[in-house]
Amino acid sequence: MHFDLTDLRLFVHVCEARSLTGGARQAHLSTPAASMRIKALENQLGSRLFYRSSQGVDLTPAGQRLLTQARLVLRQVEHLKTEFTEHAGDAAGHLRIFANTTAVTEFLPEVLARFLAERPGVTVDLQERLNRDILRGVLDGTSDLGVIAGGVDTPGLEVLPFSRDHLVVAIPLSHPLAERERVRLIETLAYPHVGLHDGSTLLSFLRDRLEALGEQFALRTQVYGFEAVCRMIEVGVGIGIVPVSAVRRHQRTMRLRWVALDEPWALRERSVITRELAALPGCARALVEALVVYGDAERAPDPVPR
Repeated sequence: MHFDLTDLRLFVHVCEARSLTGGARQAHLSTPAASMRIKALENQLGSRLFYRSSQGVDLTPAGQRLLTQARLVLRQVEHLKTEFTEHAGDAAGHLRIFANTTAVTEFLPEVLARFLAERPGVTVDLQERLNRDILRGVLDGTSDLGVIAGGVDTPGLEVLPFSRDHLVVAIPLSHPLAERERVRLIETLAYPHVGLHDGSTLLSFLRDRLEALGEQFALRTQVYGFEAVCRMIEVGVGIGIVPVSAVRRHQRTMRLRWVALDEPWALRERSVITRELAALPGCARALVEALVVYGDAERAPDPVPR
């Protein structure tokens, strides 16, 4: 069985556009030419790949299986090209990274700034995703690397822990909780909360913890990013559950305190996940190494409330 890379790329474009016309446009083909290529691919595989309707196309089970493998094949072809360009090694290439909220807003910008400054030939597509979507993206080849926090089930993936962080309760200086050293999650519900936007990894995680207790947040407001959360807390809008690294950073310019969160899940391991580290291009392996170095430098003991 012979697979044409052009056909595989066209197939992926059609899947992502959910339209034969849209996929053909992305592949720089006419719609009739694209239709003939897709039909030839279906004939070769002996399987129908799409359900077609006036609204577009949807994948069949066979199409879903092919999409996963096609993405992996195409990513590996791109990695192979990168390895044998004139900029071989870790100096060139394109990486797609799916990461959780804390990684995207807190430490990856700092790590990537140094990493990319040293490698002008490398480009990075960084996207914020929920843990489950990060895992799915790495498994199906949509993403080269994933950055997650906390314990998750990662069958078929390599997991490389590189640092840890604690979730704490950030409060204004004069808040009633300021005299406490530790507080349980359920105790914080007596006060209005400032939270991250819907769809953020941390908010989804905390909602799951509360759902297990039969409770829910009294969110007074939701904002984008830990800086905005901390500014709201500083002026007394509410309290918030955030990584201790974020509070420490913003305490340099804001009047904040924090209290340790007395929960077994408050300590979260940060990890990089990938299908196979050895199969990644040199630039991806170099970025993983940079994250490990960052984690070693930032690793801190258990937090002491202040």
